[in-house]
Amino acid sequence: MINNTILSVTQRIIERSKPLRSAFMAKIEAQKLSGKGKASLSCGNLAHAVAASCSTEKENILNLTRVNLAVITAYNDMLSAHQVYKNYPDKIKQALANYGHTAQIAGGVPAMCDGVTQGQAGMDMSLFSRDLIAQATAFSLSHNMFDGTLLLGICDKIAPGQLMGALTYAHLPTAFIPAGPMSTGVTNDEKVDIRQKYAAGKVDRNALLDMECGSYHSSGTCTFYGTANTNQLVFEAMGLMLPGSAFVPPHTELRDALTEHATIRIASMTADSSNYRPLCDVVTEKSVVNGVVALLASGGSTNHTLHLVAMARAAGIHLTWEDFSDLSDVVPLLVNVYPNGSADINEFEQAGGVPMLMKRLNELGLLNTDALPAFGDFTDCMKRPILVDDILEWHDCGETTDPEVIAPSGHIFQSSGGIKVLSGNLGQAVIKVSAVSELHRIIEAPAKIFHCQHDVEAAYKRGELNKDCVVVVRFNGPAANGMPELHKLMPILGNIQKSGYQVALVTDGRLSGASGKIPAAIHVSPEALRGGAIGLIKDGDIIRLDATTGTVENLSDTTQRSAATLDTEKSQQTWGRDIFKVFRDNVSSADQGASFLYN
Repeated sequence: MINNTILSVTQRIIERSKPLRSAFMAKIEAQKLSGKGKASLSCGNLAHAVAASCSTEKENILNLTRVNLAVITAYNDMLSAHQVYKNYPDKIKQALANYGHTAQIAGGVPAMCDGVTQGQAGMDMSLFSRDLIAQATAFSLSHNMFDGTLLLGICDKIAPGQLMGALTYAHLPTAFIPAGPMSTGVTNDEKVDIRQKYAAGKVDRNALLDMECGSYHSSGTCTFYGTANTNQLVFEAMGLMLPGSAFVPPHTELRDALTEHATIRIASMTADSSNYRPLCDVVTEKSVVNGVVALLASGGSTNHTLHLVAMARAAGIHLTWEDFSDLSDVVPLLVNVYPNGSADINEFEQAGGVPMLMKRLNELGLLNTDALPAFGDFTDCMKRPILVDDILEWHDCGETTDPEVIAPSGHIFQSSGGIKVLSGNLGQAVIKVSAVSELHRIIEAPAKIFHCQHDVEAAYKRGELNKDCVVVVRFNGPAANGMPELHKLMPILGNIQKSGYQVALVTDGRLSGASGKIPAAIHVSPEALRGGAIGLIKDGDIIRLDATTGTVENLSDTTQRSAATLDTEKSQQTWGRDIFKVFRDNVSSADQGASFLYN
């Protein structure tokens, strides 16, 4: 039996979305009726498309009985998670060539590494890049040469942007091709320890650099459960990749077999086949709810309170923070990985991975079992891939091999989901409550106001934050400066908490998906630049953040106050600000997905 809240939330999303979804599906039906894309192209169009191909490829691409897949790649060799993709197009082409089919790199999209830009000016552009990637993906598919789409993307804004763009051509069968995490390096506990010691001046830069290089040490995704790995888990739960494929390590026989299998399967699902399964049939209200449930049960990244809203909107689905909140009340925390626990994503995979999580959620009646995945049916999502004599097979995932990482049947780590929506006279916000100790889930303390994370760092070094306080960092919303992640604050606030003080963060900005431990009301909406109540707070106001009741409030009287204003001259020093003026001027609020494409 499916949980009543799952059913009711799903149904209200369907009802709420009817006008948007109907318009979206009408567009997709028109695309379907236009027939095989390249059949409508002129001889000149086709000649341009195959001009650089070898003779065999050219012949197969021009043959309307053959399949030609689009590859949208986010490869670059700086971003460790995406460096693995370097040779994927060749592997994909070879897999298809064995059957007389083809693939072309339809386009490449930017791939920013938030780990590189954390605390730097480039971080102000990070969220902008999601919508840019969506546009670039749609541009790449606009050539109308393709019968299906393979998305090579993993990290923070990249994979969500690719999906948003691919939904513009949702009549095509589409799947993500994951690449897997790097091997485990320095433990997460050691990372936190060294970072806090460095922030306090107890270790030097060389010690910090040695630790960081020991943590991020090879190709593959970072191993903490941040936004990149949340993308992978949520997309697998939504049926957008092969079951059990999200966290198989790179450079292994199993990983190569999964890539080849997914490629061939998508090629078999085109519009002229009996197996036709377009993207619009996979991304539905029911699969979106399954994605939110998996996010909550795993304690995933708070960034997905933005990304899932925007991705759903790209499919004509109106998802709200109220839906997150109501689902969080009934979805327990079933996964214990950093920052919620000490385990990393490799340990999660070894404990059973996404199929095991899906099995547990299904046992609890928390999934829409009639959601249609890109591959197979719903029951397949609870199976794990293995190679048997070089043949790829899927077997039942059994029981968790580590009950400290994935809760076994009859057990949970927390009765509610990892993310909670907060509300009160400051507006709405979200908090990753699963990473916060119960001792720190209620904070009531005087406000300290800042407009920049670097100013918080300077105040800490001057000794001004060694007391109970709620650090308020405002004018960091999407319209103000692109809503940068304020991850630089975490070691600082961690040290204040470690010293025995009550400390919390309230901001209209974002945090890294790996942030935890400090109670943080983030994504405050409306943001300060657009008249939000966060702009009325003054130093010394008593702020109460209560993650147990889901409230964030200013207990001081603000009725006679005027809102603070942004120091425009200072704010315009950020790099790329002019380039992304159209985003800042038109971006929706955080609770609407922080997108200028669907405002």
